[in-house]
Order: sequence, then structure tokens, then C-alpha cells
Amino acid sequence: MSDCNHADAAPYTVTPLDEHLAQQLCEWHYEPPFDFYNWTSWAEMQVEGREFGDPVLRALQYAAVLDREGTFVGFAQFFPLLGVTRLGLGLRPDLCGQGQGLGFITAIVREAQRRAPGDEIDLEVHVWNTRAIKVYENAGFVISDTYERHSTQGIALVHCMTYETPDNPD
Repeated sequence: MSDCNHADAAPYTVTPLDEHLAQQLCEWHYEPPFDFYNWTSWAEMQVEGREFGDPVLRALQYAAVLDREGTFVGFAQFFPLLGVTRLGLGLRPDLCGQGQGLGFITAIVREAQRRAPGDEIDLEVHVWNTRAIKVYENAGFVISDTYERHSTQGIALVHCMTYETPDNPD
């Protein structure tokens, strides 16, 4: 578990994504064009053993992000690659665009560093998602590649963004 206290954002805590929170996550609904981030029902996730519906995968890769009041505000996936931790993440839909992204992503980066201190950290973002790209850049990520990848909606053009560790970490 880790805490993030960023000067420009409220503190966030990264903690295990338990079954109760995973079920809540399936109830989140994003508006278009972000609706492809919506999950299927919790019952389906469990039956199919998909993503955080698989209790082993959930314990190994997924975490909940809580605000200072302990409210569930988002999730993170820490996907291990060789020498790289690839982040997947989502902020609760009603909080998107409300100025909480920087503190949220900073907490997730710190947790990734805690989990795998020597790993590079990266993430993928659709090239059209300029709001997210700006937040990631403000948090220290830079675009390192752009490519097509398969998604549930077909072929998508994405940026791979890599976290650059600050020279003088606080």
C-alpha cells in the first residue's frame, strides 16, 4: 500500500482491489467516446475469469485507488512485461475532467515503482484522447512510440508513453 501526497492534488492511497470494489467497478459507465472502457457485468467477469474477475489475476495485477476519505475513485493494473510495468488505469467516470488526474496518476506511478523498482513504466493511450495525454505528460510521461493495436472496437491508433523519472525526486 502506498500514499501519494502531491502539492497540486489530494492524496490518494493504492490498495488491493477486493471483490466488493471490483463489483463496483463493473457498474461504472463512461459516456461516449469513452464508453469502450465500460466493463461487462460482474457476473460475466467472474464466469469468464476475465481480467479482475479472476481472483488470482486481480490479486497480482489490480489495485484500487482511494481518496483521502477512503472513497473508491479509480483502479490500476500493473501488467508485468520483461523489465517494464505497463499501466492500465481508470478514474471513476464522474471524476474525469475534474482536475484529479495528476494526483491519481502520480499515486499509481509510485505504486508501480514500489512493486518493481527497476522496471521502466509505460502505458498506452488512444491518440485522440488529448485530455489523458496532457495529464500523463504533466505527470512525467513522454510519447515514445505510436502504433496500431487490436482492441475490442477493432484497430486503434495508440501512443506508448514512457515515464521519465525526475532528476530530483521529492
